[in-house]
Amino acid sequence: MRSTIAVSLTNYLDAGAIVAGASGLTLWKDYLGLSEGHLGWLNAISANCLGAAIGAIIGGFLADKYGRKAIYTYNMLVYMTGVALILLAVTFPMLLLGFLITGISVGVGVPASWTYISESSEVKNRGRNIGISQMAWGIGPTVILILGTLLAPPTSGAGSEGLLFPLVHGVASVFGVTEGVALNVFSSRIVFVSLFIVAFIAWLLQRRLDESKQWQEAKASGQQKSSFASFGSLFTNRINVRAILFLAGMYLTWNLVASVMGFFQQHIYETAGGLSNEHANLLSVGQWLVIIATTFVFSMIIDKVNQRWLFFTGVMFAVLAWVLVLTVGITSIAGLLVFTLLWGLQGGISVQSFYALWASELFPAKYRAAAQGVMFFIVRGLSAAWGLGFVYIYGEHGEGFTRAAVVMLLLLVTSLVIGTVGAPNTRGKTLEQITKERYGEE
Repeated sequence: MRSTIAVSLTNYLDAGAIVAGASGLTLWKDYLGLSEGHLGWLNAISANCLGAAIGAIIGGFLADKYGRKAIYTYNMLVYMTGVALILLAVTFPMLLLGFLITGISVGVGVPASWTYISESSEVKNRGRNIGISQMAWGIGPTVILILGTLLAPPTSGAGSEGLLFPLVHGVASVFGVTEGVALNVFSSRIVFVSLFIVAFIAWLLQRRLDESKQWQEAKASGQQKSSFASFGSLFTNRINVRAILFLAGMYLTWNLVASVMGFFQQHIYETAGGLSNEHANLLSVGQWLVIIATTFVFSMIIDKVNQRWLFFTGVMFAVLAWVLVLTVGITSIAGLLVFTLLWGLQGGISVQSFYALWASELFPAKYRAAAQGVMFFIVRGLSAAWGLGFVYIYGEHGEGFTRAAVVMLLLLVTSLVIGTVGAPNTRGKTLEQITKERYGEE
């Protein structure tokens, strides 16, 4: 359990980086005079999309070649570098570079963390431990959004401000900033300081982890291949190809929606929903509390129930949320609350949880992390392209929100069908047993 918690901090920092950027997106836009196109680029190269995609394919192969522990020894140092650039940013290129470096670090850590958790779990609690790691993915945004709400500046120079905004004013005054958008953006800078501190703690804990026994056994048996050989095996073995198509298809269609919600949700609430920055963050805090509670229930039952129908239930909540958007809308507080509840329920029974579990089960230890890196690269890379296109579909002030919602709904229905039909029967089986059933004695 201790190792699961240490590794799960990677999920905390992954989601935390995405939501920290999202919660302060409007503040950075005002401070640097950014357009919706600039925001699209920030999303595209961040931990939400391309940055994580690049990091995942690198980290997956490094974790298989040099071990899971090698990732934990150095990766958090890269994360802290990226976060430091963001919190010190005074130009758009500096902000963009910080988002990119942070995203790469997140991507490097994700395949290793999901692989390590599965390989260090007993057969009866593999799903539970994946669920616990996903709770960290929910706790991160919750803490970040609460902090963002407390530090929120007054809207348009008037109205209520966060309870801790005087602290923002005090910190900013040390740097000679006392008013205007330059003062307001210090709210976001302080949020990123909190991520820097957590990353440092994660680095201290993760560098002390023991190496995965399954990786050590694979290395000792001579199963470990060169990076190029592993890459070739992934795309020439028909069993691997089917697994990649299933997992990437299921995860991609869901993540195209989730990536937009993860980065643009507060911005959407403020433009399409008409909320203030403080109220948008507060509503999102409520959603993440629902996600945490639902994820806890998920982690307790995932190893005991039919996973196919649990998957179906989770994605149906997401489908219903976007049906609501298209039929009732989210311009009323009632619509916003129901949408937030439904999206929170689907986030607790998340497609990402099933992806993390099944992706670590369906591939052998010799390239388990590399396979996840390839799929994560595909998913987050295409999500980057979608993020760039979404801002033009959505419009500067949300005028294209209905068109975007139709696309979101179609993507979620596709994920629902792929995941429900293709769900593997792996519950209650060891990783070695699953590998032998799928690949034989090779």
